[in-house]
Amino acid sequence: SDQALMHEEFGYSARDRILAYLIKYPRVIIHGDELMVVAGISEYARRIRELRVQFGWSVLSGTTLKEMIEQDEITLEELQARTMTALKTDVYALMTTEQDREAALRWNEANVLRRSTLSTKAKILSYLRKNVGRPVTGEELRYLANDSKEWARRTRELRTEEGWPIATRNSGRPELDVGAYLLEEDRQAEVHDRKIPDPVRVAVLERDHHVCRNCGWSHARKTANDPRTFLELHHIEHHADGGENTLDNLITLCNVCHDDVHRRKVSGEALLHLLKGA
Repeated sequence: SDQALMHEEFGYSARDRILAYLIKYPRVIIHGDELMVVAGISEYARRIRELRVQFGWSVLSGTTLKEMIEQDEITLEELQARTMTALKTDVYALMTTEQDREAALRWNEANVLRRSTLSTKAKILSYLRKNVGRPVTGEELRYLANDSKEWARRTRELRTEEGWPIATRNSGRPELDVGAYLLEEDRQAEVHDRKIPDPVRVAVLERDHHVCRNCGWSHARKTANDPRTFLELHHIEHHADGGENTLDNLITLCNVCHDDVHRRKVSGEALLHLLKGA
């Protein structure tokens, strides 16, 4: 349209206008119709993809958000939405007003992996391992999985059943952006510490105030050369010996103290003593 052309002449493209609008309303669900009006063009979806893939803006689609909510990775409240019906295909939300300048490189990696013959779960794990210590978005993982809706469940299973430290805002890292996934360390938990349901994990971390019960380390105290990089949960009585996945049988340890506990085969009594020392 003439109006769109006029905007282009002033160097303010449809993509710029969409971005400015999304930044004005972070973490709010915005309808495609609104973006069409803002952009002055009907192909706004392509502009959103460019913002996401080429420019590193964390714009998540309604479909991706819905699949994350179904796995309890984010909540409706965080999106200021009342019901799931608000999450139609044609809605979008910008998760953070910070641009991620490494994203374009990651999308290229994702494209290569997407075309591989690996299973959905293997693709997701491989991608997270390539990006260890760096948050990636649900949109990237969904793309990897060829847009199959199982991606969010498979990602959660990597954490809750296979013991990979894949953190989200609602699984124990409240400082992460809504919609982000972070592989904290490229290592799998010991076999007997693997199967811990998310609600239990969160309850243990909250009880322990997100600090190692042995040395007091927390994410807030992370420094460049410190080998302590993340928190893990340890079964006081080993799962294999009948120890349960309960609040009373789990303790929060940093990765260094956790390794030490395994190496020295620290007794359950000693660990319970640590817990009671609260």
